[in-house]
Amino acid sequence: MSRSAPIFPHMLFTDNVSTWKKTESSRPYWVNTQEEVEKFNRTAENQISFLLNNDILVYYGHPSSRNMGILGRHSIEELDRLLSALAAEYEEISGGKKVRKAFYLIYGTVWPRGEIGIIRHDILMRYIEYGLENDILIFIDHQIGRFDPIDSLKKMFPYLRYPNVHLAFDPEWRTNQPNVYIGHVTGEEINRAQQVMEDYLVENNLPGERMLVIHQFNGIMIRNRAEIRTNFDMVRLIHCADGFGSPGMKRNSYGFNALASNMPIKAFKLFYNFGIPGAGYDDPLMTPKDVYALNPRPYIIMYQ
Repeated sequence: MSRSAPIFPHMLFTDNVSTWKKTESSRPYWVNTQEEVEKFNRTAENQISFLLNNDILVYYGHPSSRNMGILGRHSIEELDRLLSALAAEYEEISGGKKVRKAFYLIYGTVWPRGEIGIIRHDILMRYIEYGLENDILIFIDHQIGRFDPIDSLKKMFPYLRYPNVHLAFDPEWRTNQPNVYIGHVTGEEINRAQQVMEDYLVENNLPGERMLVIHQFNGIMIRNRAEIRTNFDMVRLIHCADGFGSPGMKRNSYGFNALASNMPIKAFKLFYNFGIPGAGYDDPLMTPKDVYALNPRPYIIMYQ
Protein backbone atom coordinates (compact mmCIF):
# COMPACT_ATOMS: atom_id res chain seq x y z
CA MET A 1 0.00 0.00 0.00
CA SER A 2 1.45 3.38 -0.93
CA ARG A 3 1.46 6.57 1.09
CA SER A 4 0.74 9.56 -1.12
CA ALA A 5 2.29 12.90 -0.15
CA PRO A 6 1.89 12.80 3.64
CA ILE A 7 2.72 15.87 5.68
CA PHE A 8 6.37 15.71 6.60
CA PRO A 9 6.61 14.77 10.30
CA HIS A 10 8.65 17.78 11.39
CA MET A 11 5.85 20.09 10.23
CA LEU A 12 3.45 18.47 12.68
CA PHE A 13 5.08 19.63 15.89
CA THR A 14 3.67 22.56 17.81
CA ASP A 15 6.66 23.26 20.05
CA ASN A 16 9.94 24.85 19.06
CA VAL A 17 11.77 22.64 16.58
CA SER A 18 15.06 22.96 18.40
CA THR A 19 13.57 21.14 21.39
CA TRP A 20 13.33 18.00 19.31
CA LYS A 21 16.86 18.06 17.84
CA LYS A 22 18.57 16.57 20.87
CA THR A 23 21.19 14.07 19.86
CA GLU A 24 20.50 10.43 20.57
CA SER A 25 23.74 10.19 22.50
CA SER A 26 22.26 12.39 25.23
CA ARG A 27 19.77 9.75 26.36
CA PRO A 28 20.11 8.93 30.07
CA TYR A 29 21.43 5.69 31.47
CA TRP A 30 20.79 4.97 35.11
CA VAL A 31 20.68 2.36 37.88
CA ASN A 32 17.51 1.42 39.77
CA THR A 33 17.19 2.23 43.44
CA GLN A 34 16.21 -0.62 45.76
CA GLU A 35 12.76 0.94 46.18
CA GLU A 36 12.29 1.00 42.40
CA VAL A 37 13.45 -2.61 42.05
CA GLU A 38 10.90 -3.75 44.63
CA LYS A 39 8.12 -1.68 43.05
CA PHE A 40 8.80 -2.90 39.52
CA ASN A 41 9.10 -6.52 40.62
CA ARG A 42 5.68 -6.24 42.26
CA THR A 43 4.25 -4.66 39.13
CA ALA A 44 5.78 -7.06 36.61
CA GLU A 45 3.61 -10.01 35.69
CA ASN A 46 4.74 -13.40 34.52
CA GLN A 47 4.29 -12.64 30.83
CA ILE A 48 4.88 -16.16 29.51
CA SER A 49 2.30 -16.72 26.77
CA PHE A 50 0.97 -13.23 27.48
CA LEU A 51 -0.49 -12.90 23.99
CA LEU A 52 -2.25 -16.25 24.16
CA ASN A 53 -4.68 -14.84 26.70
CA ASN A 54 -4.73 -11.15 25.81
CA ASP A 55 -5.26 -8.93 22.82
CA ILE A 56 -3.73 -5.45 22.99
CA LEU A 57 -5.52 -2.28 21.94
CA VAL A 58 -3.29 0.70 21.27
CA TYR A 59 -3.52 4.46 20.84
CA TYR A 60 -0.61 5.72 18.71
CA GLY A 61 1.07 9.10 18.22
CA HIS A 62 3.32 11.78 19.63
CA PRO A 63 2.17 13.55 22.80
CA SER A 64 3.37 16.93 21.47
CA SER A 65 1.59 16.80 18.11
CA ARG A 66 -2.15 16.80 17.47
CA ASN A 67 -1.46 15.76 13.89
CA MET A 68 0.68 12.65 14.37
CA GLY A 69 -2.03 10.50 15.90
CA ILE A 70 -4.70 10.42 18.56
CA LEU A 71 -2.15 10.29 21.37
CA GLY A 72 -1.40 13.99 20.93
CA ARG A 73 -5.03 15.12 20.84
CA HIS A 74 -6.11 14.42 24.43
CA SER A 75 -4.80 14.36 27.97
CA ILE A 76 -3.54 11.06 29.36
CA GLU A 77 -6.68 10.73 31.46
CA GLU A 78 -9.00 11.34 28.51
CA LEU A 79 -7.04 8.92 26.35
CA ASP A 80 -7.43 6.29 29.06
CA ARG A 81 -11.19 6.89 29.19
CA LEU A 82 -11.61 6.72 25.41
CA LEU A 83 -9.38 3.66 25.08
CA SER A 84 -11.25 1.89 27.87
CA ALA A 85 -14.53 2.41 26.05
CA LEU A 86 -13.07 1.07 22.80
CA ALA A 87 -11.50 -1.88 24.62
CA ALA A 88 -14.93 -2.75 26.01
CA GLU A 89 -16.28 -2.92 22.43
CA TYR A 90 -13.53 -5.31 21.44
CA GLU A 91 -13.87 -7.40 24.57
CA GLU A 92 -17.55 -7.98 23.82
CA ILE A 93 -16.60 -9.87 20.66
CA SER A 94 -13.14 -11.15 21.65
CA GLY A 95 -14.26 -14.70 22.35
CA GLY A 96 -13.12 -14.58 25.94
CA LYS A 97 -9.73 -12.94 25.51
CA LYS A 98 -9.00 -9.95 27.70
CA VAL A 99 -8.23 -6.72 25.87
CA ARG A 100 -5.26 -4.89 27.40
CA LYS A 101 -4.72 -1.17 26.82
CA ALA A 102 -1.51 0.42 25.54
CA PHE A 103 -0.07 3.79 24.54
CA TYR A 104 2.31 3.78 21.57
CA LEU A 105 4.65 6.78 21.54
CA ILE A 106 6.92 7.93 18.72
CA TYR A 107 10.28 8.05 20.46
CA GLY A 108 12.45 9.09 17.50
CA THR A 109 10.90 11.19 14.71
CA VAL A 110 12.59 11.42 11.32
CA TRP A 111 13.67 14.86 10.11
CA PRO A 112 15.02 16.10 6.76
CA ARG A 113 18.19 14.30 5.61
CA GLY A 114 17.33 11.46 7.93
CA GLU A 115 18.13 13.22 11.18
CA ILE A 116 16.16 12.18 14.26
CA GLY A 117 14.35 14.20 16.90
CA ILE A 118 14.04 12.41 20.25
CA ILE A 119 11.03 12.78 22.53
CA ARG A 120 11.69 14.66 25.78
CA HIS A 121 12.46 12.31 28.65
CA ASP A 122 9.99 13.97 31.02
CA ILE A 123 7.13 13.61 28.53
CA LEU A 124 7.86 9.95 27.96
CA MET A 125 8.12 9.29 31.68
CA ARG A 126 4.66 10.79 32.30
CA TYR A 127 3.18 8.07 30.11
CA ILE A 128 5.33 5.28 31.51
CA GLU A 129 4.48 6.18 35.09
CA TYR A 130 0.78 6.60 34.33
CA GLY A 131 0.86 3.21 32.64
CA LEU A 132 2.46 1.58 35.68
CA GLU A 133 -0.24 3.00 37.94
CA ASN A 134 -3.15 2.18 35.61
CA ASP A 135 -2.25 -1.17 34.03
CA ILE A 136 -1.43 0.29 30.60
CA LEU A 137 1.37 -1.03 28.41
CA ILE A 138 3.77 1.40 26.73
CA PHE A 139 5.37 0.96 23.30
CA ILE A 140 8.12 3.33 22.20
CA ASP A 141 8.84 3.51 18.48
CA HIS A 142 11.98 4.68 16.65
CA GLN A 143 11.79 5.87 13.03
CA ILE A 144 15.56 5.25 12.54
CA GLY A 145 16.26 7.83 9.81
CA ARG A 146 19.83 7.65 8.48
CA PHE A 147 21.07 5.73 11.51
CA ASP A 148 21.76 2.06 12.09
CA PRO A 149 18.59 0.25 13.25
CA ILE A 150 20.41 -1.73 15.94
CA ASP A 151 22.06 1.38 17.39
CA SER A 152 18.71 3.17 17.25
CA LEU A 153 17.02 0.33 19.12
CA LYS A 154 19.72 0.38 21.78
CA LYS A 155 18.94 4.02 22.56
CA MET A 156 15.58 2.89 23.91
CA PHE A 157 16.93 0.03 26.04
CA PRO A 158 17.20 2.01 29.31
CA TYR A 159 13.40 2.32 29.37
CA LEU A 160 13.08 -1.46 29.53
CA ARG A 161 13.81 -1.13 33.24
CA TYR A 162 10.08 -0.38 33.46
CA PRO A 163 8.17 -3.68 33.12
CA ASN A 164 5.32 -2.18 31.07
CA VAL A 165 7.64 -0.90 28.30
CA HIS A 166 8.00 -2.57 24.88
CA LEU A 167 9.84 -1.43 21.76
CA ALA A 168 9.20 -0.85 18.05
CA PHE A 169 10.82 0.51 14.93
CA ASP A 170 9.43 1.59 11.59
CA PRO A 171 11.44 0.66 8.45
CA GLU A 172 9.53 3.15 6.30
CA TRP A 173 11.59 5.98 7.80
CA ARG A 174 14.98 4.21 7.73
CA THR A 175 16.21 6.58 5.01
CA ASN A 176 18.18 9.79 4.55
CA GLN A 177 15.58 11.00 2.06
CA PRO A 178 12.22 10.62 3.81
CA ASN A 179 9.18 11.18 1.61
CA VAL A 180 11.43 10.57 -1.41
CA TYR A 181 12.40 6.96 -0.78
CA ILE A 182 10.68 4.41 1.44
CA GLY A 183 13.20 2.90 3.81
CA HIS A 184 13.84 -0.71 4.67
CA VAL A 185 15.47 -3.15 7.06
CA THR A 186 16.65 -6.68 6.34
CA GLY A 187 15.70 -9.96 7.91
CA GLU A 188 19.22 -10.25 9.28
CA GLU A 189 18.93 -6.83 10.95
CA ILE A 190 15.64 -7.83 12.58
CA ASN A 191 17.25 -11.01 13.91
CA ARG A 192 20.17 -9.00 15.30
CA ALA A 193 17.74 -6.54 16.87
CA GLN A 194 15.97 -9.34 18.69
CA GLN A 195 19.26 -10.83 19.84
CA VAL A 196 20.70 -7.63 21.27
CA MET A 197 17.38 -6.85 22.95
CA GLU A 198 17.27 -10.29 24.55
CA ASP A 199 20.90 -10.00 25.62
CA TYR A 200 20.12 -6.68 27.32
CA LEU A 201 17.14 -8.15 29.17
CA VAL A 202 19.20 -11.10 30.41
CA GLU A 203 22.27 -9.09 31.36
CA ASN A 204 20.18 -6.62 33.36
CA ASN A 205 17.91 -9.22 34.95
CA LEU A 206 14.78 -7.50 33.62
CA PRO A 207 11.46 -9.30 34.13
CA GLY A 208 9.01 -10.75 31.65
CA GLU A 209 8.78 -11.13 27.91
CA ARG A 210 9.04 -7.94 25.87
CA MET A 211 7.54 -7.21 22.50
CA LEU A 212 9.35 -5.75 19.50
CA VAL A 213 7.03 -4.40 16.78
CA ILE A 214 8.13 -4.09 13.14
CA HIS A 215 5.92 -2.12 10.72
CA GLN A 216 5.35 -3.03 7.07
CA PHE A 217 2.92 -1.91 4.35
CA ASN A 218 4.73 -3.09 1.22
CA GLY A 219 7.44 -5.47 0.08
CA ILE A 220 10.17 -2.84 0.08
CA MET A 221 10.22 -2.29 3.81
CA ILE A 222 11.50 -5.71 4.94
CA ARG A 223 14.00 -7.45 2.67
CA ASN A 224 14.73 -11.16 2.98
CA ARG A 225 11.91 -11.46 5.47
CA ALA A 226 11.84 -15.27 5.08
CA GLU A 227 15.12 -15.26 7.06
CA ILE A 228 13.50 -13.75 10.16
CA ARG A 229 13.52 -15.89 13.28
CA THR A 230 10.99 -15.72 16.11
CA ASN A 231 12.44 -18.32 18.48
CA PHE A 232 13.89 -15.97 21.08
CA ASP A 233 13.07 -16.70 24.71
CA MET A 234 12.31 -13.19 25.95
CA VAL A 235 11.53 -11.17 22.81
CA ARG A 236 8.20 -11.50 21.00
CA LEU A 237 8.39 -10.15 17.46
CA ILE A 238 5.18 -8.49 16.27
CA HIS A 239 4.63 -7.98 12.53
CA CYS A 240 2.37 -4.94 12.05
CA ALA A 241 0.39 -4.17 8.88
CA ASP A 242 0.64 -0.40 8.49
CA GLY A 243 -0.82 1.90 5.85
CA PHE A 244 -4.12 3.68 5.34
CA GLY A 245 -6.86 3.38 2.75
CA SER A 246 -10.14 1.60 2.06
CA PRO A 247 -11.00 -1.64 3.88
CA GLY A 248 -10.21 -3.56 0.70
CA MET A 249 -6.76 -2.00 0.38
CA LYS A 250 -6.04 -2.65 4.04
CA ARG A 251 -7.14 -6.28 3.80
CA ASN A 252 -4.82 -6.74 0.82
CA SER A 253 -1.91 -5.20 2.72
CA TYR A 254 -2.66 -7.39 5.72
CA GLY A 255 -2.87 -10.42 3.44
CA PHE A 256 0.62 -9.69 2.14
CA ASN A 257 1.93 -9.62 5.69
CA ALA A 258 0.03 -12.81 6.50
CA LEU A 259 2.13 -14.63 3.89
CA ALA A 260 5.11 -14.26 6.25
CA SER A 261 4.16 -17.26 8.38
CA ASN A 262 7.61 -17.19 9.99
CA MET A 263 6.31 -14.11 11.85
CA PRO A 264 3.03 -15.52 13.18
CA ILE A 265 2.15 -12.77 15.64
CA LYS A 266 0.41 -10.07 13.63
CA ALA A 267 -0.73 -6.53 14.38
CA PHE A 268 -3.03 -4.21 12.46
CA LYS A 269 -3.07 -0.40 12.35
CA LEU A 270 -6.03 1.88 11.65
CA PHE A 271 -6.03 5.61 10.89
CA TYR A 272 -8.61 8.11 12.12
CA ASN A 273 -9.69 11.01 9.92
CA PHE A 274 -8.92 14.20 11.85
CA GLY A 275 -9.40 16.43 8.81
CA ILE A 276 -5.69 17.22 8.50
CA PRO A 277 -4.85 18.52 5.01
CA GLY A 278 -2.59 16.06 3.21
CA ALA A 279 -2.75 13.38 5.91
CA GLY A 280 -3.93 9.89 5.02
CA TYR A 281 -6.74 8.09 6.79
CA ASP A 282 -8.98 5.03 6.53
CA ASP A 283 -12.22 5.48 4.59
CA PRO A 284 -14.33 4.05 6.04
CA LEU A 285 -12.79 3.03 9.34
CA MET A 286 -13.08 -0.71 9.85
CA THR A 287 -15.19 -1.86 12.80
CA PRO A 288 -13.94 -4.10 15.62
CA LYS A 289 -15.89 -6.95 14.00
CA ASP A 290 -14.10 -6.26 10.68
CA VAL A 291 -10.72 -6.29 12.42
CA TYR A 292 -11.36 -9.55 14.23
CA ALA A 293 -12.44 -11.11 10.92
CA LEU A 294 -8.91 -10.70 9.51
CA ASN A 295 -7.06 -13.97 8.94
CA PRO A 296 -4.99 -14.55 10.95
CA ARG A 297 -6.66 -12.53 13.64
CA PRO A 298 -4.32 -9.77 14.88
CA TYR A 299 -3.06 -9.85 18.44
CA ILE A 300 -2.38 -6.12 18.56
CA ILE A 301 -4.71 -3.47 17.13
CA MET A 302 -3.55 0.12 17.01
CA TYR A 303 -5.31 3.36 16.19
CA GLN A 304 -3.48 6.42 14.91
